[in-house]
Amino acid sequence: MSMRKESEKPKYTMWQNVWFMVRRSRIEGVPSVPWLCVIAAVLTIGVSVTELLITPNILSRVETGAPLKELLLTILSFTAILLLLSAVKAYVEQNVLLSRVLVRTGLVDVLHRKFCTTSFPNTENQKFIEMVHKAQASTNGNSQATEAIWTTLTDLLRDVLGFVLYLLLLTTLDPVLLIVVLATSLAGFLVNNRINEWGFRHREEESELWKHSDYVTSKAEDVKLAKDIRVFGMKGWLEDLMQTSLRLHRAFLARREKTYLWANVVDVLLAFLRNGAAYFYLLHMVLSQGLSASEFLLYFTAVSGFATWVTGILNRLSTLRKQSLELSVIREYLDWPEQFVFEGGEELKADPSLPYEVKFEHVSFRYPGAEKDTLHDVNLTIPAGEKLAVVGLNGAGKTTLVKLLCGFYDPTEGRVLLNGKDIKEFDRRQYYKLFSAVFQDFSVLETPVDENVTQSITDIDEKKVWDCLEKAGLTEKVNSLPKGLKTPVGKKVFEDGMEFSGGETQRLMLARALYKNGAILVLDEPTAALDPIAENDIYQKYNEMTAGRTSVFISHRLASTRFCDRILFVADGGIAEAGTHESLLASGGRYAELFQVQSRYYQEKEEPAYE
Repeated sequence: MSMRKESEKPKYTMWQNVWFMVRRSRIEGVPSVPWLCVIAAVLTIGVSVTELLITPNILSRVETGAPLKELLLTILSFTAILLLLSAVKAYVEQNVLLSRVLVRTGLVDVLHRKFCTTSFPNTENQKFIEMVHKAQASTNGNSQATEAIWTTLTDLLRDVLGFVLYLLLLTTLDPVLLIVVLATSLAGFLVNNRINEWGFRHREEESELWKHSDYVTSKAEDVKLAKDIRVFGMKGWLEDLMQTSLRLHRAFLARREKTYLWANVVDVLLAFLRNGAAYFYLLHMVLSQGLSASEFLLYFTAVSGFATWVTGILNRLSTLRKQSLELSVIREYLDWPEQFVFEGGEELKADPSLPYEVKFEHVSFRYPGAEKDTLHDVNLTIPAGEKLAVVGLNGAGKTTLVKLLCGFYDPTEGRVLLNGKDIKEFDRRQYYKLFSAVFQDFSVLETPVDENVTQSITDIDEKKVWDCLEKAGLTEKVNSLPKGLKTPVGKKVFEDGMEFSGGETQRLMLARALYKNGAILVLDEPTAALDPIAENDIYQKYNEMTAGRTSVFISHRLASTRFCDRILFVADGGIAEAGTHESLLASGGRYAELFQVQSRYYQEKEEPAYE
């Protein structure tokens, strides 16, 4: 359901969104969907008209004393027509179902591609994230607008055709009766629409209630919390939270149903007024004009059906308007502007054998909404082949500097240059191919070991995978696994999956970085969760395996990066100190002070023996 506020005006009109879905059906290779909707609507009207005429025609034969053979032939003819139309209608509806699903799932794929390939700053933009959730909610089921709109359009066309046919049938009656039917139908629609939209108007309140209960459920089922739930006795607390959430939800549903009750009362009163007027008018025609029983039944049924078509048209238009709001959200999400140049950018060949120099030229960066720059007027040159360490306290701007280097952000001021050219000019996706990177949050998927190394399910070079695992020190571990390279990592998807330790996962990431063989290696504190000795071991592995390769190591532990050609100490939004480990210690500055503090903290001390 769309979460658009009532006051917001959608970017696209209802009929523009209908045409958008028609175009999507062509793009997904099922252009027959709109035509099948038309056919289904015509067949439905055929069934309705047949049902309208069958009883009055049979009754007319009885009134005129028609022979039994003629009466039976009339019954059989109408029955045959009804069966044929119903069978063809069911066949069409069954065949259009898959096509409708294909259109919706095609949009799901487009939405996912948009999110997976969008400019990185968008992924941290709260408005963009909200738009993502809204767009996904509009495609996550058969009842959502991206599929249900075809049913709405079919029903709308059916109601319009029924309205026209029944209007032609009723033109011989008193116009006052038609006015009464139209007026009561319109009044019923307006009242019911206002009442029944209560749920739509309070959708955010209901969504919030569902969010609370879903959150408690997810936490209660989270394996990571299993120990805490038992040790701290959280069971009762979680149950109380769930009961509170359910109690609030029941109260919400009770308010809703009380409101909907009035809609049913109004329906009964208006139907009584409409049918009563039709009954008395037709009874008058029977008494004054000799209207036959069959004609009475035909007209009375037509009056009731006419009101149904009128209400149907109004309801379908209302539904179509709501679905259009959802489709507008999807289209506005797909139209969300990209900050980076992609396909239209300058070609860039990512070749690890070529030298690449990266230069920061008066670079400043400020996060949206922040009061000051995270980095300010940074000038930095990273020559090809240099091993550079970026160290400093948490929050100093180390990760921001790396994101600028990798092209995840563009500077607020200044330029990032690759071999003298602004990276904004390049196809950003090709620029990303320059880097082999390991970040703090690992992208380990529940797939086999070889796929986690190659990040692909096709064209896997098994010999190269083994070579990278050997260099990363994982050969023995992988050989010990039940299925070797084909052993799944993790247990959430596969029962026979294997859990890797923190150090083993680090080595798996090293193997992945080696397999990609990017021209520039970037490590953004991926070992932060390890102890200093394990971290140092991993960093030494990276050092050995990337000889001659441009490498950038980010850490808050200064001792881990002593092997680097140059160390940058980041503080106060800039590069406070730069040099080798030895020169920085000799200068006695902030790097040296922090190193001494960390050295004392990690220094191993012998504990006294107790007798």
